[in-house]
Amino acid sequence: MVINRHTGLAIDGFDPVAYFVDSAPAIDRPELELKSGGATWRFRNEGNRAAFTANPEVYTPRFGGHDPVALSRGAATTGNPELWAIAGQRLYLFYNEATRAAFTADPDNAIAAAERNWPAVRRSLVP
Repeated sequence: MVINRHTGLAIDGFDPVAYFVDSAPAIDRPELELKSGGATWRFRNEGNRAAFTANPEVYTPRFGGHDPVALSRGAATTGNPELWAIAGQRLYLFYNEATRAAFTADPDNAIAAAERNWPAVRRSLVP
């Protein structure tokens, strides 16, 4: 999981559930934090926190928040929480507009290529 090394926040403090329910990223409230998977997650409201608690695997960005297009090329590149897409009921974050555009042009192919490389790339990441 991509975690801000200075704050300990996952996806820079954006509410992971908001992408699904609001179709937009939302900055979250510090008083609605939850520690899960080695990171601190923040939420916009109690309902979003409850949804995440019940199904973290649904709302956690796929590939730990790394850009799937970069992964398809064998590189671990941190995604930007403001550059995102939902495909196959999963949240994906992107390094820049170009990689998001490449992903949205053919998400199935991009996901398949990222899935092939993810195990090896994941092993190379520094914990």
